[in-house]
Amino acid sequence: MAGLGLRPERRTVILVAVLTALILGLGLLGLCYGASWKSPGEVLAALSGAEPSVVIQDWRLPRVLAALVFGAALGVSGALFQNLTRNPMGSPDVIGLDAGAYTGALVALTVLSGTSAQLALGSVLGGLVVAAVIYVLAYDRGFSGLRLVVIGVAVNAMVTALNSWIVLRAELEVAIAAVGWNAGSLNGVGWGDLGIPFTVIGVLLALMAARAHAMHQAALGDAVAVTTGVSLDRLRLVMVLVGVGCTATVTAVAGPIAFIALAAPQIGRRLAGAPGVPLLPAALTGAVLLQGADLIAQMLLAPVALPVGVVSTAIGGCYLIWLLTKEVARA
Repeated sequence: MAGLGLRPERRTVILVAVLTALILGLGLLGLCYGASWKSPGEVLAALSGAEPSVVIQDWRLPRVLAALVFGAALGVSGALFQNLTRNPMGSPDVIGLDAGAYTGALVALTVLSGTSAQLALGSVLGGLVVAAVIYVLAYDRGFSGLRLVVIGVAVNAMVTALNSWIVLRAELEVAIAAVGWNAGSLNGVGWGDLGIPFTVIGVLLALMAARAHAMHQAALGDAVAVTTGVSLDRLRLVMVLVGVGCTATVTAVAGPIAFIALAAPQIGRRLAGAPGVPLLPAALTGAVLLQGADLIAQMLLAPVALPVGVVSTAIGGCYLIWLLTKEVARA
């Protein structure tokens, strides 16, 4: 299966089964691990309602589900932009969409009262504005993925500088909150934080799943896509909107979580051996990576839980060095 909605291949079916098993295993470990260890039997009893447990049902379960859904959303977002740019570097955190979403959230924090709804709306608007700026600057008598990546890196640097200026100008309490939030963390995530984000991500992923066949045709080349009736301009617009929406929704709740969107699609593509950057392996790989990174963040300096963004950045930095080395060698 090259993506969602297509006839599955044996290798992809096996990969999906293995990744699903990993997700379930990491989820169970996440529910067992904490200040006090809970046995798998206690976890299953709590999940079934036989022995209600506030710790498992209200504290650990929202965090585990957030890591799963947000990781999948970041994986899909990275796959969309890497398909769009035809470049493994073309992920939202590299081309500035994470920074743009953070800018929108900073404006909500410093100018407005910083409610959850304002943070969510600010993140989405910030990501969309930066995406529009990059797209317009990169469009020159046609679309070039490499040009979009290069301009995106430059825009990312400028937006990051703007974010630093906003934080420096903010009041001390707001600046401390903004810097802490920028690390990207699932600490303290509860059910009240997840209803709307899960709904938005579900709608966006369903929308993209409906367009998976057209995206697969586009991955085979523009000529193939056009001859099979795919409207490339409309498809690219949908891909940008879904990618920005997924990134901004995650950023609004957990802050920018770097490198999941960069690494998950390429790892999923290599494991699946499919053309283009398939969505389903990217989503499942993103979920595994974020669940694993969050567990490491909780265990590394226990009982203090690090922000998951610190761990994902450390792991992603190693991946980025490897990727750049490989790209340079190929050139």
